[in-house]
Amino acid sequence: MESKKNPKYDLRRNSSLYFVIGLALILFIVWRAIEWKSYEKNTYDYEQLDVTDDDDEEVPITEQIKTPPPPPPPPSAPEVIEVVEDDEEVEETIIESTETDQEEIIEEVVVEEIEEEVDVPFAIIEDAPIWPGCEKRPKSARRNCFEEQIKKHIKKNFRYPEIAQEMGIQGRVLVVFVIDAEGQIVNIRMRGPDKNLENEAKRIIELLPKMTPGRQRGRAVRVPYSIPIVFRLQ
Repeated sequence: MESKKNPKYDLRRNSSLYFVIGLALILFIVWRAIEWKSYEKNTYDYEQLDVTDDDDEEVPITEQIKTPPPPPPPPSAPEVIEVVEDDEEVEETIIESTETDQEEIIEEVVVEEIEEEVDVPFAIIEDAPIWPGCEKRPKSARRNCFEEQIKKHIKKNFRYPEIAQEMGIQGRVLVVFVIDAEGQIVNIRMRGPDKNLENEAKRIIELLPKMTPGRQRGRAVRVPYSIPIVFRLQ
């Protein structure tokens, strides 16, 4: 037997969908009812508080007066006063005057003059230093004799440093030294292109003999002297 109902008008077809929509709507209404809050109306209004100057109380300024402490009581006098006789002898101290008498003899103070060492250049000194053996020559020829002998001394003791030869170092070393008042060679200074050449020049000058010191106005003085030493490779 065939059903006479039209499937388009079947009310049970979407019943599950309607049920879900109704359930969601009910849950939403219940959630809003739970979250609903009500506030009581405050019957109090804010009022402005007026503060006038009449409420300020003036506090009088008081000054604390400090009273000084009472003075200490006077010391009490001893009950018994003993009288002691002044029988002991007191030694008097005699203070002698430190002023000198005009008749005193004032000792003479002798001031010794300290002779200052003066450097007189070789070119202008009156009596130039004398190389050993040059004193036999006339006084006018001793200066030239000194210069000749020092050149011979340099040629005789000259040695070219091996390190300078290997490195090809050459140049001119200026040596300055002083012949002191005793004829000794002091204060040797060098200036050259290399330290090895300077050391060799110093070694040569240190071998100079002791000389007769130079004199200026009859007094032995220090005489500075300078001479160049040329190092040249051949």
